[in-house]
Amino acid sequence: MQDLVGASNLRVLVYSHDASVRRDVIASLGRRPAMDLPEIEILEVATEPMVWQYLDKQKFDLVIVDADATPAGGLGIARQAKDEIFNCPPFLALIARSQDAWLATWSRAEAVVPKPLDPFALSDTAAKLLRQRASLNN
Repeated sequence: MQDLVGASNLRVLVYSHDASVRRDVIASLGRRPAMDLPEIEILEVATEPMVWQYLDKQKFDLVIVDADATPAGGLGIARQAKDEIFNCPPFLALIARSQDAWLATWSRAEAVVPKPLDPFALSDTAAKLLRQRASLNN
């Protein structure tokens, strides 16, 4: 496997209205979710308008969304982004109920991680998606 450590930082957007969810995601990912990846730069947002503002103006390698965010759920944002953004970054959805896995499929999120968050599952899943994105951009 190609070692990506020498590459520039990877950018991750984290969306949830709940500051504790955002904090848990950031703590789980750390500065580098896997040793073969470069450090990540995380931008956290609490509102849907901010998600769109950043997605319109900046490049991200991964977007992590909270399916239970209010008033705009992360799965709806993922679906809309997949429809509207050329070369859309991968989406990782955080779901509280296993029954919501079908909604994640509908949203076209590339992966889901259940809540409460398991830091190892989140970092492993994020690393997999970041590797896939990096290989597509090379």
